[in-house]
Amino acid sequence: MRPLAELALAAVTPLRGVVFDLDGTLLTDGALTLEAYRSLFSLRERGLRLVACTGRPAGWGAVIARQWPIDLAVTENGAVAFRRDGARLSVLDSLPEEARRARRERLLEVVASLHREFPEIPLADDNQERRSDVTFDVRETVNISSSRVAELRLAAAREGARTFESSIHVHVTLDAEDKASGTVRALARAYGDDATKALGTYAFVGDSGNDEACFSAFHLTFGVSNVARWARHLSVPPRFVAAQPEGAGFAAIAARLLVLRASST
Repeated sequence: MRPLAELALAAVTPLRGVVFDLDGTLLTDGALTLEAYRSLFSLRERGLRLVACTGRPAGWGAVIARQWPIDLAVTENGAVAFRRDGARLSVLDSLPEEARRARRERLLEVVASLHREFPEIPLADDNQERRSDVTFDVRETVNISSSRVAELRLAAAREGARTFESSIHVHVTLDAEDKASGTVRALARAYGDDATKALGTYAFVGDSGNDEACFSAFHLTFGVSNVARWARHLSVPPRFVAAQPEGAGFAAIAARLLVLRASST
């Protein structure tokens, strides 16, 4: 990982947009700061398309797609996305509604089995807003040991489920998407973006394990400083890292992008 100050103009010239994680990246201790929120407006004003890409639930995505200065909200680690078209909200789910309901019924059976095996690990408080996954709280309101988290993920795999570990949650799903594939799919459906080109024309900003697919897939990637705790677990770390954590780090990355883009005009 290279310091943000080493980012050069040539790397940002092709950019059409920025894809970014929420918890631990844009949000600071789960809250949106003025500094980070202002950065979104600044990036948007310079013509960059903005895509929030999070493990948070579809219900959250529907809200931020309506209210924030963003173009797309990709939620539940890539499975469900939202696009605002004026006053209308388009839902870009990877499954038709009937298939989604059937898959969720099976997923709830898997999660019930896991919860019996791991009764000390609570379900996250945002599950009522989810469509494609169910989430265990491992670091948001409790502190579950890394070894116990690993046991939970292994048990889920034995049940035929996939898991993603973020800075605060373990997500259990039967879907095939990850943040990278889900984002590329949403960009193609919403704007007709070519999948291969999108990986070179959108930057990604993240902080944790469930961002690994994006760190691997996108050509230009950034981490806020708290990504350091995940670095040894990532097969491909971010190319550049900010000196600051969470929302302050996101703001620093946005500022660097804007300075370089301004120098090219």
